[in-house]
Amino acid sequence: MTRHEIALKKLHEGTVIPANPLALDENRQFDEERQRVICRYYLDSGVGGLAVAVHTTQFEIRDPKYNLFERVLKVAKDEAAKYEAKTGKTIVMVAGACGKVEQAVREAKLAKELGYDAVLLSPGGLADLSEDDLIYRTEEVAKVLPVIGFYLQTSVGGRKFSYNYWERLCAIDGVVAIKAAPFNRYYSFDVVRAAALSKRSDEIALYTGNDDNIVIDLVSNYKFTVDGKTYEKRFVGGLLGHWSVWTKRAVELFDYLKSIREKETVPSEVFALANKVTDTNAAFFDTANGFKGCIAGLHEVLRRQGLFKGTWCLNPDEKMSDGQLEEINRVYEMYPELNDDEFVKENLERWLRGE
Repeated sequence: MTRHEIALKKLHEGTVIPANPLALDENRQFDEERQRVICRYYLDSGVGGLAVAVHTTQFEIRDPKYNLFERVLKVAKDEAAKYEAKTGKTIVMVAGACGKVEQAVREAKLAKELGYDAVLLSPGGLADLSEDDLIYRTEEVAKVLPVIGFYLQTSVGGRKFSYNYWERLCAIDGVVAIKAAPFNRYYSFDVVRAAALSKRSDEIALYTGNDDNIVIDLVSNYKFTVDGKTYEKRFVGGLLGHWSVWTKRAVELFDYLKSIREKETVPSEVFALANKVTDTNAAFFDTANGFKGCIAGLHEVLRRQGLFKGTWCLNPDEKMSDGQLEEINRVYEMYPELNDDEFVKENLERWLRGE
């Protein structure tokens, strides 16, 4: 098997894929050293993939005045390639693509040139396009690279899709996975049912992007009976902004959930754990203020660990909300078992040296 084929197999089986944030200095200039450090942190945490140029990386990287799209993709790919050479492991490289057909295809082509394995195709900011338009867009991008479909929550630029849309998306040969991140149980159910009943069901991996429901998504099994036949489907992994922090613990959590999800009875502790994870996400993502501080909140966690120098975003208006810092302090104190501060402390100097 080629490296690309191994990566797609790993994607299909399910793994941990953090959505990479963007490292900036106090002048809001790209901090390549810290960008590399964050990649090393994720890789040494045991993730199976990296998602780059996605919402958590800030869509503004595509703005000509910043011109960071290609550079950020290159840094992550370079670090992943070094890690692969050192360990013999394969890292699933996912590049975000957005915009209308021409832009999305162009971004997919660049990702392919750089050695990426799949494209997470964002529907954000395309309210003027019909579902037919978006299906055509997916088909065109899938001619370039395998596509991960994306149900993006409405509060950050997504939209509601019909069940028929997901049926049609699942029928596209190049669609290899779907990230369900509507933060809505009803909408997520549409994705799972469409994938389960699709003729291509075995070719489509479901990833949770529901940062508000991570644990439950990963232990749930869905069953649908049609004409006397039962179809089953489940989320095999996560592609999550939440997993861009406390990542070592996220990998351990994923491994634990994989070990118990086939059991007839899920331990009651899992449900308590699910609530803890969701509560921490509320603080990081600033749910009290409609997710306005979601990216800056993640930066704050990385800053206090020493991985980032600050919480700066390209857009000066993108910052933590009033009261958000206190919420992050609260969950840090309330759930100390969920952070990986000691792991970062033990390895930060090594990552800074490029080791």
